[in-house]
Amino acid sequence: MTIAKAYKVRLYPTKTQQELMIKTFGCTRFVYNKALHICQETYRTSKRPVFYGELSRMLTFWKTTTELSFLKAVDKFALQNSLRDLCQGFTNMKHGAGYPKYKSKHDHHDSYKTQFTNNNIAVDNTYIKLPKLGHIRYRDKKTPQGKIRNVTISRTPSGKYYASVCVETEDVRELPMTGNQIGIDLGIKGFCAMSNHEKVENPRFLNKTLQQIQKLQRELSRKSKGSSNWEKNRIRLARLYEKATNQKRDFLEKLSTRIVSENDVICIEDLHVSGMVKNYNLAQSILSASWYEFVAKLIYKAKWYGKTVIKVNRFYPSSQLCSACGHKNPLVKDLSIREWICPVCGISHDRDINASTNILNEGLRQLEVV
Repeated sequence: MTIAKAYKVRLYPTKTQQELMIKTFGCTRFVYNKALHICQETYRTSKRPVFYGELSRMLTFWKTTTELSFLKAVDKFALQNSLRDLCQGFTNMKHGAGYPKYKSKHDHHDSYKTQFTNNNIAVDNTYIKLPKLGHIRYRDKKTPQGKIRNVTISRTPSGKYYASVCVETEDVRELPMTGNQIGIDLGIKGFCAMSNHEKVENPRFLNKTLQQIQKLQRELSRKSKGSSNWEKNRIRLARLYEKATNQKRDFLEKLSTRIVSENDVICIEDLHVSGMVKNYNLAQSILSASWYEFVAKLIYKAKWYGKTVIKVNRFYPSSQLCSACGHKNPLVKDLSIREWICPVCGISHDRDINASTNILNEGLRQLEVV
């Protein structure tokens, strides 16, 4: 089975290549915003949508004009994909997404995507060849393997450059079946509890650097915006956030890989994260835990390695049910109750372990029904 796989590598461009990348970021942002304005005005005046084909023809015309001839200097696929992203944004509105917004040049995280065609992209052990940019040195433990689809170039707020190489590959290695099944209950105080009685602590990487972040934010607010000292302080702050993000991503990668390799069936609750973060007191802790990212990693790794992930309905009362006799105890709705004794069968329960066991049982029941 052919699957799409992405390899993210760190780029080390020359000064000239950096300047062209920055120019490409600006041009893609300009084209996106100009096209968005045209879509808004067209709908306001004639009540009709503007599709990609029409926008693409406009882009071709813009390049022929004197005032917009600078668009010729950058990768044409980057500009075209910027228009495709806008059209996809309007399509996503049908599925509950918000209205597309204008892109700001003050956002320090920039990216653009280019397509593979006529061998315009190539990767070896040391260099990656990209349209308009030529050969750029990169560093990573793995060399991208497979047929290249596209490459996304990005720049982090701290000024680092990356390329995410999307390839088609059939290198899917199914892991050996272990016969194990597991239920996972996600939490805030502890990252998760599993039906095998294992608990994983929440590392809270962001909280560990919170004092440093607050100190740098106060210093940044006292400096003149745009000055050299302000820019140095901004980069230091961005690096702190980046460090916490990288630590969290590494933690999620290792934990999800271990769970998928040790279990054949993984049952997990289908949490409504976007609704839960509306709770002001818990929003930061929920977002910092990155439940959505963790579940996404479990799903795609299970697909790669021939394992199964089952999502249990978010309204299933996993914490209130006794995993031994099935009695529902409504008193356990109180989150302060971490241990409780079933009034029917008398078994003592750890709240999180009991919930993970119930999630496993419900997931297996769903699997049998299917």
